Formats: sequence, structure tokens, C-alpha cells
Amino acid sequence: MAKTKKNVNEMSFLDHLEELRWHLIRAVIAVFIAAIAAFIAKGFIFDTLIFGPTKPTFFTYDILCSISQSLGLDDSFCFNEAAFEIQSRTMAGQFSAHMWTAITAGFIIAFPYVLYELWKFISPGLHPNERKHSRGFIIISSILFFLGVLFGYYVICPLSINFLGTYQVSDKVHNDFDLSSYISLIRSSVLACGLIFELPIIIYFLAKVGVITPEFLRKYRKFALIIVLVVSAIITPPDIASQVIVAIPVLILYEVSIFIARFVTKRQNSKALKNV
Repeated sequence: MAKTKKNVNEMSFLDHLEELRWHLIRAVIAVFIAAIAAFIAKGFIFDTLIFGPTKPTFFTYDILCSISQSLGLDDSFCFNEAAFEIQSRTMAGQFSAHMWTAITAGFIIAFPYVLYELWKFISPGLHPNERKHSRGFIIISSILFFLGVLFGYYVICPLSINFLGTYQVSDKVHNDFDLSSYISLIRSSVLACGLIFELPIIIYFLAKVGVITPEFLRKYRKFALIIVLVVSAIITPPDIASQVIVAIPVLILYEVSIFIARFVTKRQNSKALKNV
């Protein structure tokens, strides 16, 4: 542990690896502790959260149904009753689902601390001025991540479950989904949206190192729109309304990223002029 007290410029490559190892260990311990808490709270995690989108009382369905009816659309967004059942067909299926769901929940809960450990490893290599202007990194990144998780859970999951759970190629085929398949849908939707909502943070650091410029983002805005629509088509049911619902916040994040890149570029240009 004495190596961690060395000046950053004096640390060798192996010293940096040792430093990174301890940060990762502490982050993993935090995730493990949060996962234990989630494992114990099995009733709330599964009955309330995991299986919440399968219930007609899930408030997202009421909101989407009301909006679709007010716009004169059909009732495809209304969810009356689950037309499927969830089953486990392996001996260790439920225990495995319980364990991995607890680990996923532990990562989500401990995400701010994981970022904190990552920041502690990166920040010594930054200039004091850069550290000063990046103090809100953990708070802003955590807020964006949790907003993405909530968007994935309350928007993506209900849309996907409503469509996939009621889709049939024939009346002779009944939907009985495996527990692992259902939880995989919830997990991938939540985590993917959480990471997508980190786009402004990623753009901020790419702009800081000069990889991304606001001109570049504006120039390829049309291509970004196409990519967003394609991604929306992949992670949502194949209907225009669902794709628009998902695409709007991502496009807003893209526009925010352009503003962030412009702000960073202006700050760096003004700093360069002062040093001339």
C-alpha cells in the first residue's frame, strides 16, 4: 500500500497496475456488499421490480394507454393482462436468476462508488485546474446513469414486454417464457440505457483530448439520427411510436453533447490564447 503514496510522476507501470488493482478490489467489494443486500431483498427485487412490468397496474401502461387514446391511436399501448407465463425449466434456474439479478442490482446501486474509485485512479494524472473543473464528474455521471436505468425500466421494458409477450405467429403457439430469457430482457434494457445516457460524459472527455469537436458532431448529425433510429428499432418493438419514444431522449442527449463539446472547445481555445 506504500506505493500508492508515491508521486504520480515517480510511479512505474507496475506501480500504476498495483494502484489500479486496489481501486478495482474496493469497487468489487462495494458491488458485492450491495449485491448481498439485493439478494436478501428477494421479494422486493422480484415481485415488485422484476415482475412489475408484467402487471396491468404498472403505471407506465396507464400513461402510454392514455396518451395513445388521446392521440386517436389504437390500443396497442394498453396492457390488460399478461398473455404469457414465466417458467424455470432447469434445476438451478431460479437460484441462478436470483444470484445474477442480485449482482446486477448490486452494480447499479454501487455505481456511484465504482465511479468514485475510477476517478481516484484517474484524477492524480490531471492538472489541478482540470481536477477543479471536473469535480461534478461523479454526481453528473451517476445522475445520468440512474436516469438511463429508469428510462430503460419504465419505458423500454414495458414496450418490449407488451409487444413480445402478446406477439403470436399462430393461435396454436402459447407464450411460455423462460425465467432467464425474461430477466435477460430486463437486465439488457436497463443497463444499455444506463450506459447510453452517459453519452454527454463521454463526449466531454473526448472533447477535452481533442478527439471530438462540435463541428464534427454537427456535421454528422444526420448520420447520428440514422444510428439512433436503427438502435431504437433494435431495442424496441417494430412500430414507429415506440421508436420515436426511445429516439427523442437519445437525440436530446446528442444535442446536449454538442453544447458540451462547444463549451469545452471554447474554454480550451481561450486558455490557449492566454498562454500565447
